[in-house]
Amino acid sequence: MWNEAAASDGSSSSFRELYGNIHGPAVLTGAAFALVALLISLWLILQHLRSYNDPAEQKWIIAVLFMVPVYASESIISLWNSKLSLACDILRNCYEAFALYAFGRYLVACLGGEQQVFHLLENRRRDDLSEQLLESQDKTHAHNRSRVYSFFCDPNALGENLYTIIKFGLVQYMILKTLCAFLALILEPFGAYGDGEFKWNYGYPYIAVVINFSQTWALYCLVKFYNATHEKLQAIRPLAKFISFKAIVFATWWQGVGIAIICQTGLLPKEGKVQNALQDFLICIE
Repeated sequence: MWNEAAASDGSSSSFRELYGNIHGPAVLTGAAFALVALLISLWLILQHLRSYNDPAEQKWIIAVLFMVPVYASESIISLWNSKLSLACDILRNCYEAFALYAFGRYLVACLGGEQQVFHLLENRRRDDLSEQLLESQDKTHAHNRSRVYSFFCDPNALGENLYTIIKFGLVQYMILKTLCAFLALILEPFGAYGDGEFKWNYGYPYIAVVINFSQTWALYCLVKFYNATHEKLQAIRPLAKFISFKAIVFATWWQGVGIAIICQTGLLPKEGKVQNALQDFLICIE
């Protein structure tokens, strides 16, 4: 046992030495990438503010573009000082949730506002119902479908109710992501959060499951909205924007979970908040 303890202390000491050697260059590299991202995104935001001709759309574009300064600045601060990592992660998560909602509102603004979206979805519902009647389907059967069935299998049948469900899907993510972030902040001082620890007596795995479900549902709602409106959104090339935003939100989350799993399996050390530092460094680069 003494030999095992000595070996553990030796490996811990060698890790701290290695971490100290690479931490400085990692911070400088991350800062360089973060600075470039900040300059480009702030330039884009200023360009929109200088040509602020369409507030209904541009206010949401600016809100989405602010993801880059928020992600970059908080990631480099967290990478520089690991003691601030939890606070930075909470602020980053809260803004990410708002940005997803802002992206949905931007698509609505591009369609002319909520009333135009209601009109569009109702027209699609009528057209869909007419096609079913022409194909000699039972009208009563079409009307008696549950909303759950219609949402997954025939969203056009919901009409304007489809937008209500989609809007709720985006808002629930914004609320749950913020609540989970502050719950992590409350649990951390008591040692009950266990960042990256997949153990039943820590809060991290439960919060991860809730956020993953909430995020998946919100993004699925966006997919449904895209499918229902993409023909009217061709002018803004919605597919590229949708894929980019989905990658930012979904990929960064699973990137963090993947790093936590790697640390949990022992391929990377868990001490010194390595997983947070690696996640922050990758976000600075990305």
